[in-house]
Amino acid sequence: MKKNQKIFALDIGTRSVVGIIMEEMDDHFQVSDILIEEHRERAMLDGQIHDVPAVAAVITSIKSRLEDAHGPLRKVCVAAAGRALRTETASITSSIKGKPLLKKDDVLHLEFGAVQEAQAKAAGDDAGHHYYCVGYSVLYYRLDGEEIGSLIDQQGDEASVEIIATFLPRVVVDSLLAALQRAGLELEALTLEPIAAINVLIPQSMRRLNVALVDVGAGTSDVALTNHGTVTAYGMVPTAGDEITEALSRELLLDFPLAEKAKRQLHDSPSIEVTDILGFETVIPSDEVLRRIGASIERLAKEISDEILRLNNMKAPQAVMLVGGGSLTPGLPTKLASVLGLPENRAAVRGVEAIQRVKLQGHMLKGPELVTPIGIAIAARETPVQYVTVDVNGHAVRMFEVKNLTVGDCILSAGVKVQDLHGKPGKAISVTVNGQTLSLPGSPGEPPSLYKNDQACSFDDGVGNQDRLLVEKGRDGDEPVVTIGELMDEGSGKKVYLQERELLLEPGIMLNGVPSGKETVLKDGDIVDITFIETIADALSQLGYHDWISSLRPFHLSLNGKETYFPAFNGKLLRNGQEVRPTAMVHHLDRLTFEAPSQPTLGLLLNKKKMLLTKSITISFNGEDVTLEKVFTTVKRNGDELSGEDLVFSGDELMIQESADSPFIFQDVFNFVEIDMPTNTRGSFLLLRNKLETTFFDEIRDGDLLEIVWPEIKVR
Repeated sequence: MKKNQKIFALDIGTRSVVGIIMEEMDDHFQVSDILIEEHRERAMLDGQIHDVPAVAAVITSIKSRLEDAHGPLRKVCVAAAGRALRTETASITSSIKGKPLLKKDDVLHLEFGAVQEAQAKAAGDDAGHHYYCVGYSVLYYRLDGEEIGSLIDQQGDEASVEIIATFLPRVVVDSLLAALQRAGLELEALTLEPIAAINVLIPQSMRRLNVALVDVGAGTSDVALTNHGTVTAYGMVPTAGDEITEALSRELLLDFPLAEKAKRQLHDSPSIEVTDILGFETVIPSDEVLRRIGASIERLAKEISDEILRLNNMKAPQAVMLVGGGSLTPGLPTKLASVLGLPENRAAVRGVEAIQRVKLQGHMLKGPELVTPIGIAIAARETPVQYVTVDVNGHAVRMFEVKNLTVGDCILSAGVKVQDLHGKPGKAISVTVNGQTLSLPGSPGEPPSLYKNDQACSFDDGVGNQDRLLVEKGRDGDEPVVTIGELMDEGSGKKVYLQERELLLEPGIMLNGVPSGKETVLKDGDIVDITFIETIADALSQLGYHDWISSLRPFHLSLNGKETYFPAFNGKLLRNGQEVRPTAMVHHLDRLTFEAPSQPTLGLLLNKKKMLLTKSITISFNGEDVTLEKVFTTVKRNGDELSGEDLVFSGDELMIQESADSPFIFQDVFNFVEIDMPTNTRGSFLLLRNKLETTFFDEIRDGDLLEIVWPEIKVR
């Protein structure tokens, strides 16, 4: 570290401006000079410069007086008011259905979209009010509504992220820079007032404690909280030292400047002497004055404690440190501890003596009002907030560097809508498949192309001063190119063996009423009907074996008007050797076999019904075998009589008439044989049955021996 390195810092407050000259030594900081000058008019309100020329005039005055003692001053360290910081939470949800696995850039793209949502909330109705994002943290990632640790390499329908971001209005910084420029000063370094005070009073090693730092100024009281090793929150109460001054003015009938003087005397004097607006001089005990303004002090303590509790999740911190001129209000620490429910010794005013590595020259003031100015000088040197200028798509963007800046930060500051950078998904098409409407999404849009100094980069790559960034919107996705086959399951086609012949079964496809194939590309509004091969009947129909299906119907006849089935004559369908019905399911690699139905004759059919078409016996007549036959049953089809050899078909309507069961008689033989009468007979004869005489009308049976015996004529 260099010796005698001079630091010029300004604390530009609501009521006054503090100028400080400090030298950086080997192991400490030496405060060489301090000047305090009040604003000549109400040029600032709540830490925001409202009258740049008026503030610049006070800065110029302090600068001139310090230059008389310390030489020319060209650069200065200043702080932006922490009360201007805005903290907002926001979330954003994006559809990732059908998209590839999420990558780091996709997640960052989502985070930056949420930051821009928070930025819009911070701006409120004033859309043109620009805010610098000075940092953000992810609170939650969610996938399809469920909280998840990381979205990288995840897939689902919806991804969302919720963030908390801190913003600083650009007008705060710009007006500060304008006042410095008008005073002939160049910004050397910038910090935030809460960071300045915390850095010098609460070093990193103490930030694991839950401590509240309250900077009680004239118009506002700034609050900052530490816990778990970091600064967790900033806040502001629009009530401070002026509240007490106005209470004194009312109670004692004092002009505001005289009331301010009286307030300062209360801190270390047992009594105060005042001259009211009527010109009466009065000496009043300090205790009496404090009693009369006690309600105002309690109100200030209550408002500060309420803000502390709000920022600290409605819990009291472990301790409270007070700095700033307003912290000298008598009784304020005690009342604040009481309201928060803390022991009295847990709320205390801290002055310059509490700052490590700082020495004051001579008899300089060491009160709490100097903590922030000294903190600004040290923080601006040790943890400065720099400005960098980055070119984004040809436009210069000036960045407030309170953290390591990234490409994403620059894009946000340039006002580029992050959500518009990603290519839009291709237009979806709608088709109807078997009566069900399907929406087919287009291809996902491509991520934006990012280039830093003509080299490809990503959202979280760091940037430096004068870097050039080019952001190109990602290409939009295309309409889907989907074939009918892509909507079908892989197993929709089946290979089967029919009568040992290998065949392929494919689903039947109709597109808008016309036969089509798997390779056809679908268009919006198409209607597809797919007939899947599920049963053996479906398979036989597709393969053209319609006659097989009909022949597998049960063989049936109408016999004298009664429907009768003959399963013995049915065709047979075998699946892998087992008989099945045509409605049975067909599977991949099934072996199907068909056995054609038999075509019966009338005689075979009547035999199945145990009915006789004819009746016959065989006898021996005059030494020769003769079969006698007579009709026993008459069968007619459509009025035509059928013989036993005629074929009968399924569905025929047959009329059957059976004759009475009468025996064969000897006389029946003559229907089947021819009788030649011998020439040497007189015409008489004998009928013999089994060698016994019988008559024409006697019954004969199967196997009988029948004879006709003709007596011979004897010649004399």
